[in-house]
Amino acid sequence: MAVEAATKIVAKQGLRNLSTRRIAARMGYSAGTLYQLFDNLDDLILHVNAKTLDGLIEVCHDVDFTTGPEASLYDLADRYIGYTSRNRSLWNSVFEHSLPSGRAAPAWFLEKRQTLIGLGEKAIAPLFQLGEETVRHHEAHVLWAGLYGIASLATAGKLPAAESPQLMVQSLIRNYLAGLRGQRRTT
Repeated sequence: MAVEAATKIVAKQGLRNLSTRRIAARMGYSAGTLYQLFDNLDDLILHVNAKTLDGLIEVCHDVDFTTGPEASLYDLADRYIGYTSRNRSLWNSVFEHSLPSGRAAPAWFLEKRQTLIGLGEKAIAPLFQLGEETVRHHEAHVLWAGLYGIASLATAGKLPAAESPQLMVQSLIRNYLAGLRGQRRTT
């Protein structure tokens, strides 16, 4: 109930308006009850953000990776941008929230992020040979960071008005793959 209440608050009012008092009021409980369930507000926000990542994973789960790197990356990116655009406040929470210094995200949360990166890695896998898993993994992280950045800037309203996030992502993928292929030919 707490995660659901917090998700609704973030979706409608943004992360900045999330507080234990508001969550508890929405649930009909006292704020102290939340601390019996979660270590602190950061812990609860991680669960809200995990739910957002789960939604994105669900949207992307049935991409056809047999169509080749370009087609599967374009499909993934289109779904990614579509989902983040439809869920702006929730996606901004993923982008905006940082854990306090010295505190790392728990493994269960990192696994969700890795699942998303793994989809990109699966798409570019045909460009790598057996034994190049470390390089492929790195390149998938680079590509994911670019897509994450464009989606986050778009949902935060920080892209120039004339720029389409969909076209920017297509350009990123096209140029990234051309550079990756060129690099692969020269090595």
